[in-house]
Amino acid sequence: MSGHSKFANIKHKKEKNDAAKGKIFTIIGRELAVAVKEGGPDPNNNSRLRDVIAKAKANNMPNDTIDRGIKRAAGDAGSVNYEHVTYEGYGPGGVAIIVEALTDNKNRTASNVRNAFTKGNGSMGTTGCVSYMFDQKGQIIIDREECEMEADDLMMLALDAGAEDFSEEEDSFEVLTAPDDLSGVREALEKEGIPMAQAEVTMLPQTYTALTDENDIKFLNRTLDLLDDDDDVQAVYHNWEE
Repeated sequence: MSGHSKFANIKHKKEKNDAAKGKIFTIIGRELAVAVKEGGPDPNNNSRLRDVIAKAKANNMPNDTIDRGIKRAAGDAGSVNYEHVTYEGYGPGGVAIIVEALTDNKNRTASNVRNAFTKGNGSMGTTGCVSYMFDQKGQIIIDREECEMEADDLMMLALDAGAEDFSEEEDSFEVLTAPDDLSGVREALEKEGIPMAQAEVTMLPQTYTALTDENDIKFLNRTLDLLDDDDDVQAVYHNWEE
C-alpha cells in the first residue's frame, strides 16, 4: 500500500484494542483453545501454539492468563469446541471483505456477519468470491524505533531465516513469509532480540479500492465496526485504501 504506513495501522488497531482489551483477549483465548486441542499444550511441540502465545504477548496479555487458557483447554474435555468459518462479501463501492471467525454456533455467527454487511449497504457473497483478490502471507511488522539492528542486517537475517520479502516504511519494517514459514522466521528474529509489533498470518490485497463518496465511507465503517464488536470474529481483511 504505497504511501501508507502499515505500522500506523497496527498502532491504530492497538489503540482500539487497548480501549477494549476484553475483545482481543477473547479472540486470543479462543485461538489458544483451538491450538491446544489441535496440537497439544506443549508449545515446544506445537508451532501454532507458539505463534498464538507470541501474539498474546504482543497484545500485552499477562503470562498467567496465557497459562490458565492453555491449562483450561488441555484439561477440560467438555469445553466448548470452536470451528473456523470464513465469510466473504462486498462493501460499498465494491470493496472486498473477508471475515474469519471462531464460533461454537455457526448459525448465530452467519446471521451476525450478514447483518453487518446489510447494515453497511453491502452483501455477503459465496465462498471464493473475493478471496482470489488476496494473497495469504505471514506478516511481521517491526517498529523502527524499537529495533537497534541496521536495516540491511535485519533484511539479511529475515531472508536467511526463510522470509520471502523485506520492505521499509517510514516508521517500520515489514517482513513477508509463506504462511508455513512464519513461525521459523519469527523465532529467528526473537533469538536476535528483535521486537515485533505483529507476527501473524494475514490476507494481503493484490489491489486496493478507493472510496470517494462520504456515504460509502460511512457505511463501510459501520460494517467494519459491527464486525469488530462481534466476539466470534477473529479477523477482518479488506482492500479499502483508507
